[in-house]
Amino acid sequence: MSTAVSVYLSAIEGADRAALQRVYAIALEVVPEAEEGTSYGMAALLYRGKGLIAAVQAKKFLSLYPFSGRVVAGNLDLLAQFETTSGSIHFSAENQLPDPVLRRIVMARRAEIDERVR
Repeated sequence: MSTAVSVYLSAIEGADRAALQRVYAIALEVVPEAEEGTSYGMAALLYRGKGLIAAVQAKKFLSLYPFSGRVVAGNLDLLAQFETTSGSIHFSAENQLPDPVLRRIVMARRAEIDERVR
């Protein structure tokens, strides 16, 4: 990675940085054609020109944004131990999203983008 996401991550230190890097690395494994960019003012991975996923550091937690309330709502059964909003999932370096959950969220967002772009 060499643009928006990389620049954003370079400003974060320690365990939070590692946790955010993990999110982006898994997302790129699931959607290798994703590209770095920005969406809604956040460093993000883009797929087919749309926001695929963003992971950012907030003051008290880390947030995952799949840019879709439908994707968050569709995975609430897997997110019981995490705080959610209509469009984000909060986690921490100590309590990260499990790999299968993260992969499912990324795949659901990719499918949603594919459906809309057709």
